[in-house]
Amino acid sequence: MRRDSLGLYLHIPFCRSKCHYCDFYSAVTGQQDRVERYVERLCEDLTGWSEQCRAYTVDSVYFGGGTPTALTAKQLDRILGTVFRRYLVAKDCEITAECNPTSSGSELFRAMCASGFNRLSVGLQSANEEELKLLGRTHTPDDFLRTWEAARSAGFDNMSVDVMFGIPSQTPESFRKTLQTVSKLAPDHLSAYALTVEPGTRFGRALPAPLPDEETVTGMYTEMIGTLAEFGLEQYEISNFAKAGARSRHNCKYWNAEEYLGFGPAAHSDFGGERFGNRRDLDAYLRGECVTAERERPSVAGRENEYVMLRMRLCEGLDGDAFAERFGHGADAFFEKLRPYLPGGYVRETERGMAFTTKGFLVSNAILSEVVDFGSEM
Repeated sequence: MRRDSLGLYLHIPFCRSKCHYCDFYSAVTGQQDRVERYVERLCEDLTGWSEQCRAYTVDSVYFGGGTPTALTAKQLDRILGTVFRRYLVAKDCEITAECNPTSSGSELFRAMCASGFNRLSVGLQSANEEELKLLGRTHTPDDFLRTWEAARSAGFDNMSVDVMFGIPSQTPESFRKTLQTVSKLAPDHLSAYALTVEPGTRFGRALPAPLPDEETVTGMYTEMIGTLAEFGLEQYEISNFAKAGARSRHNCKYWNAEEYLGFGPAAHSDFGGERFGNRRDLDAYLRGECVTAERERPSVAGRENEYVMLRMRLCEGLDGDAFAERFGHGADAFFEKLRPYLPGGYVRETERGMAFTTKGFLVSNAILSEVVDFGSEM
């Protein structure tokens, strides 16, 4: 029988410390018995959902956080082993773990490869030590380099790196240094995120230094696209770059509005026609309580608007044929709303639709607010 593909997101909500900008749900690693209880609970949760997933093939598993590599090799193996035992997993399944340079080493990486992990995403953020301190990161650039080489030597041949721009005290020169440092390592994938100051974070309460102005941040973004292309990393999404064949399969599920299940506190899912999310409550999760905080079944119009919004994050943009195949009618109404942005160079026409230009990506939220109906039960 035909099987639909499914992605699994596994949230590991433990960190050794909280970065000053971070708004993701996490707790500082404490008693190991609490971490062990979480691993047990996560495996129970995975087992409980497996029966509803019998008609699916899992082709991506993503361990996010928090810091997944704060767990031991045995704990990671237990979680991934539960996935293999309880779900039909594709032979070429992409199995990713996020990694902090101060929470891992050669022994852990070798064990992870033996367990089935085949992709690693390492958080650098900056190659400037002072910038890392301002961000509240606990590693140094040298820690990152040692971690990267250890992972490669252990057998990871698909590796991604995270960097940030628009951070306190950053200059075009320091960001250029970060990109050059990373590019020399020949990563398979790179994610570059502009800093967003979120309420409730340490940065939200007080910034340690001035942020670069908007013109400087725009210049960083534009220069980055050209620099990474020179090193074989082509942009495929507003914040993501990859070598040929190395796009993040899991994240592409989000941008293509495909099905995925999220496990753990603060994790979100889009499965069986419903979207639902879990409360940001680790203690409730450990107690085995129902932690679903929100659940909705979007309308057809809501799904259409959501699809357009997500697809326009990709450099390929909105494909009219794919839209028609999915929804049974054309995307002309959306193209009409995008057309006024063609003369200004914000949008370009593709073979089968429209996509943002680099200039358009810089103001994409403003444009999409005019194109997409955010009130359509999205």
